[in-house]
Amino acid sequence: MSLVKLNIKGISYSQTQNGAYALILNEVDGDRKLPIVIGAFEAQSIAIALEKEIRPPRPLTHDLFKNFADRFDIVVKQVIIHKLVDGVFYSSLICERDKIEEIIDARTSDAIALALRFQAPIFTYKNILDKAGIYLKVNPKKSEEDEQQDSILVDDFVAEEIEANVQENYSNKSLKELHTLLEDAVNNEDYEKAAKIRDEISKR
Repeated sequence: MSLVKLNIKGISYSQTQNGAYALILNEVDGDRKLPIVIGAFEAQSIAIALEKEIRPPRPLTHDLFKNFADRFDIVVKQVIIHKLVDGVFYSSLICERDKIEEIIDARTSDAIALALRFQAPIFTYKNILDKAGIYLKVNPKKSEEDEQQDSILVDDFVAEEIEANVQENYSNKSLKELHTLLEDAVNNEDYEKAAKIRDEISKR
């Protein structure tokens, strides 16, 4: 399967999930966007890495990982978003030490936070982008000058488009499927998703 390179377009506050954010990845050689729901801590860590002028007084968790890796000559070569199951993205860190490569499983939000710190490229497979990639409408109210300016926070118009595309519909799932999804969400520490699935189960 062919890999597609991605870069970070920005971060959007989730309008429907309290404390959650949508990280928007952009296809390098195309127009599709890949929105990924992440937690507030990971969003903050990614935003700090993007805003190079901001330096926290003490190392964040991802900074600590970077310092630890540097001390022991471990390099993150690239990040691959390799799987999408029930709306959850799975990623791998491709690491190298003493010319030996190791593959480490990671949450996508953590993997991207580390990729920024190691200046490592981010990839996904074409079939994942075909399945989850979206085309965002252009905001007619934005001027060309505004569109040329890069911003970490995506505007409300784009945020609404993302919400419409990442919102999971559980009404057509069976109770058995919902319980399986709930277990997977808890195992992946996606507690916002778990709460929504629990609410749907309670309705039944």
